[in-house]
Amino acid sequence: MEQIQGGTNVDAGRTSILLEEAQAVVQAAMEKAAEIGQPMNVAVVDNGRDLMAFARMEDAWLGSIDIAINKAFTSASFLMATEDLAGMTQPGQPLYGLETTNNGRVVNFAGGIPLMRGEEVAGAVGVSGGTVDQDQEVAEAGVAAF
Repeated sequence: MEQIQGGTNVDAGRTSILLEEAQAVVQAAMEKAAEIGQPMNVAVVDNGRDLMAFARMEDAWLGSIDIAINKAFTSASFLMATEDLAGMTQPGQPLYGLETTNNGRVVNFAGGIPLMRGEEVAGAVGVSGGTVDQDQEVAEAGVAAF
């Protein structure tokens, strides 16, 4: 059975991430960010790309709020980690210009990772506030909690 949510077909079963799971992903990511000493913004979206959970650590950049949310949006939209889009969106590559689509919400650098339930995307996590390597490390910690 499917329901229409925000113009997107969303599986009404248990494929999509649950609120408690989304909160656990955010918590694990925030713990990793605290461990490395970098304030971060952490977002989790469901498989319909809608925001399920978000946290901004004290002193995390305000400008990174939208970036974290959009990294999660991008990862859920294209069913891949945002770091994997980086090479494909460079000039001369097959997806060059992709970041100009979806009303500018596509992010093509590290920090967004799909959350998989078996073979299905249940949602995605997006992290922003540090270097791309730090963002990726913190996002991976969130994924590990899923």
